[in-house]
Amino acid sequence: MAAATELTVQSMTSAGVEVTFTAANADGNYFTNDGRTFIWIKNGDESDHDIVIDSPTNCNYGFTHDVTVTVTAGEDRLIGVFDTARFNDSNGRVNVTYSAVTSVTIAVVKYTT
Repeated sequence: MAAATELTVQSMTSAGVEVTFTAANADGNYFTNDGRTFIWIKNGDESDHDIVIDSPTNCNYGFTHDVTVTVTAGEDRLIGVFDTARFNDSNGRVNVTYSAVTSVTIAVVKYTT
C-alpha cells in the first residue's frame, strides 16, 4: 500500500503567484500549515468528489470532526485557511483525503508578506 504524499506549499505575495497543481494522491496528501495556508482543488471529472480535511483536535464546540467539502464536477474550490490548533497533526501538517481522485488536482498556497 502506498502512503500519503507531501504537497509543496507555494508562497503568494501581493504580487500574486502562478499556481502549480499536482494530481491528488489516492492515499491522501499532507502539507505543512502555519495558519495562513489554503488549498485549491480542481475537479475535472464528470462526477462530484468529496475532499476531507482531518481535524485531529476538538473544534470550538468541544468535538472532533473532520471537514468535508464537495467539489462539484468541473468546478474549483478554495478551502481554508486552517487553524493550527484544530487541523495540524503532531508534525504540524494538515492531512487531506479524497472520495476519488479521477481528474482531481490540488495546490497549496500561503500568503507571505
